[in-house]
Amino acid sequence: MPKKPAPEQPSASFEQAMAELEQLVAKMESGELPLEASVAAYQRGSELVKYCAAQLERVERQVKVLEGDMLKPFATDQEDEDDDE
Repeated sequence: MPKKPAPEQPSASFEQAMAELEQLVAKMESGELPLEASVAAYQRGSELVKYCAAQLERVERQVKVLEGDMLKPFATDQEDEDDDE
């Protein structure tokens, strides 16, 4: 049975992961990748998406702690105008 290649480590930072993900998406959308490379790029993209989502959740939890769970939904200008009426 062939060995599965070890998954690549996530990028060192959220920003690097997002940049790598953008590059993968651009290559996939351009159609320049052969089928097997496209599948590998899709798998790597999935890993990057999971990593980025986990980083965002971690930061959100930190912000909630810092704000004492007093976060309020972001109001758009339109919602503010509606409230004034």
